[in-house]
Amino acid sequence: MALATSVNVVLGSLAFAIFWVLAVFPAVPFLPIGRTAGSLLGAMLMVIFRIITPNQAYAAIDLPIIGLLFGTMLVSVYLERADMFKYLGKLLSWKSKGAKDLVFRICLISAISSALFTNDTSCVVLTEFVLKIARQHNLPPLPFLLALASSANIGSSATPIGNPQNLVIAVQSKISFGNFLIGILPAMLLGVVANSLILICMYWRLLSIPKDEEDAAIEVVAEDDLNSHRFSPATMSHFTSSSTQEWKSTMEAINVQSPPNINRNMGHVETIRNRLTPCETDIHNVHSDMVESARNSNASKEVANDASSQKREETTTSHNVASVERLRGALSVQSSEGKEDLTMRWRRMWKSCVYLVTIGMLIALLMGLNMSWTAITAALALVVLDFKDARPCLAKVSYLLLIFFCGMFITVDGFNKTGIPSTLWDLMEPYAQIDRVSGIAVLTIIILILSNLASNVPTVLLLGGRVAASAAIISAADEKKAWLILAWVSTIAGNLSLLGSAANLIVCEQARQADTHLGYTLSFWSHLKFGVPSTLIVTAVGLALIR
Repeated sequence: MALATSVNVVLGSLAFAIFWVLAVFPAVPFLPIGRTAGSLLGAMLMVIFRIITPNQAYAAIDLPIIGLLFGTMLVSVYLERADMFKYLGKLLSWKSKGAKDLVFRICLISAISSALFTNDTSCVVLTEFVLKIARQHNLPPLPFLLALASSANIGSSATPIGNPQNLVIAVQSKISFGNFLIGILPAMLLGVVANSLILICMYWRLLSIPKDEEDAAIEVVAEDDLNSHRFSPATMSHFTSSSTQEWKSTMEAINVQSPPNINRNMGHVETIRNRLTPCETDIHNVHSDMVESARNSNASKEVANDASSQKREETTTSHNVASVERLRGALSVQSSEGKEDLTMRWRRMWKSCVYLVTIGMLIALLMGLNMSWTAITAALALVVLDFKDARPCLAKVSYLLLIFFCGMFITVDGFNKTGIPSTLWDLMEPYAQIDRVSGIAVLTIIILILSNLASNVPTVLLLGGRVAASAAIISAADEKKAWLILAWVSTIAGNLSLLGSAANLIVCEQARQADTHLGYTLSFWSHLKFGVPSTLIVTAVGLALIR
C-alpha cells in the first residue's frame, strides 16, 4: 500500500501518537484523561482529520471480537461467584512442600486459569491469595507476584480466549479453537516450566528462608478449635467441651444437695401430721351444732377443693403453654435448619450448573463453533440459571475495556490507511520470512519491540494481515504458523517490562492496594531484571515447539 498524502500522513501519525501515549502512559501530566478516553480521542481525531470517513470508522469495529470479549468476561464473573477462583487459591497452599514448590505451583495454576478464564481475570482474583501465602510462609512476595503475572501471560497464549490479542488473531485468521490450542499448548507448557526455573534460580536465596513455625502453630490451634466442637443429635445444637463440663458440675451439685432436700421434705410431712392431731380432737368435742359445723366444713372443703383444682388447672395450663413454646421452638429450629439445608443444596446445584455450562462452552469451542456466539450463549445461559436480577453481574463486566477496543480499532485502521505500516513492512519483509530461522528471528525481534512500544493488541492489528499474507505466499501451513508465532511472541513480549502487559499492571495495582498487612509495591526495575531474561528464554523455547 502506497503512502497517503503528506497531510494525511502527518495528521494520521499525530492522532496515532496521541492514542499511543495515552494508552501506554494513561496519566500523563498534560492530558490525564486515561487509556479509554485516549482511544476514543484517537478515533475521533482520525475522523476529524478525514483520514477515514464515519462509515469506515463504524466498519473498523470488529463486532465478533467485542462479543467474544463480553461473553468471556461475563462467564468469568459467574465463575468467580461460583467460588472457582477460591478453589484455585486453596490449591496454591494445599500440601505445600516449601517455597520453591509454591513458585512452581503458582506458575502452573496461573497459566491454566489464564488459558481458560483470561489472564486479566486470573491476576485480579489470585493476587490477594498469593500475598497471603507469602505472608503465611514468612517469605518476600516479589518472586510470587512475578510468578503470577509472567505465568498468566504465558498461559494465556494457549487459547483464543486467553487474552485480547489472541481473540483478534483467532477471528482474523479463522483458526479454530482446537487447532489454536494444539499449535501453542506444547510451547506454553514448556514455557511455564522454563519460567518457573528462571524464577527459582534468580531468587534462590529469598526462597530458601525457612518456613515460619509461628504461623503453622496458629493454623494448628485454629484446627483444634474447630475439632473441639461437638454435635448433639438430641438437641440439634453445637456445644463445646467447656459447656459439657458445666453440665457435669451442675449434675454433681444436684447429687450433693439431694439428702438435705429429702430431710426437709420428711420434716414437712411430720409438721402436717402434727397439725392434723388437734383437728381430730376438736372434731370429737363437737356439741349439738355438729350438723351445721359439718355443713360448714363440707362447704370449706368444697372451696378448698375448688381452689386446689384451679391451681392444678393453672399449673397444667402453664405446663401446656411451656410445652407448646418448646415445641414451637423445636419446630422453628428444624424449619430454619431445613431452609439452610435447602439453601446449601441449591447453592451446590447452582455451582454445578455454572461449571457444566463453562465446560459445555469449552467443548463447543473445541468443536469449532462460532467463538463469539458460543461465549455469549454460555453467558446468557448463566444469567437465566441464576434466577436473579443480572444487573450486579453485568455491572462487573469491564465496559471500559470494550470501549477502549472500539476506539483502538478505529485508530489503528486510520493509521493503516496512512500507508506507514505497509511501507515499513515492505522494508523488513525480505528479512522476516518464516521459512528460515533467521527470518523467524527477525520477525520475533520486530514483534517484541513493537509490542513493548505500541502494546501487543495494536501490534497484532498492524502486523497481522501483512505477516500472514507474506507467509501465505510460501504455503498455507506457513500462513497458520505465522499467525501462531504472532500470538506467541506478542503475548510473551508482555513479560519484558512492567508496562508490557495489562496483567502486569493489574498485579502491581492489586498488590499495592491490598490490606496494609499484605500490601507490596512491585517496582519497574525489579520487574525488568526478571522480565528481560525470562522473555528472551521463554520466547526462544516456545518458537521451537510451535507447529
